Amino acid sequence: MASHNQSYKAGEAKGQTEEKTNQMMDPAKETAQAAKDKAAQTAQAAKDKAAEAGQAAKDKAGQAAQAAKETEQAAKDKAAGQTGQA
Repeated sequence: MASHNQSYKAGEAKGQTEEKTNQMMDPAKETAQAAKDKAAQTAQAAKDKAAEAGQAAKDKAGQAAQAAKETEQAAKDKAAGQTGQA
C-alpha cells in the first residue's frame, strides 16, 4: 500500500502535468478562436456583398422596367400624334 507521502507526490505530479498541459493548450485555443473569428468575419463580409449585389441587380431591373414603360409610352404618344394628323 502506498504511503501518504507517495500519494501526495503522485497528486502533485498529476497537478503539475495538468498545469503544463493547460499552458501548452492555451495558445492553440487562442489560435483556434482567432481562426473561428476570422471565418465568421469573412462569411459576414460575403453575405453583405451578396446582399449588395442582389440589391444592385434589383435596382437595375427596376430601371430597365421603367425605361421600357417610358419607351412604350413614347411609342403610344407618337402613334396617337400620327393618328391625329392623318
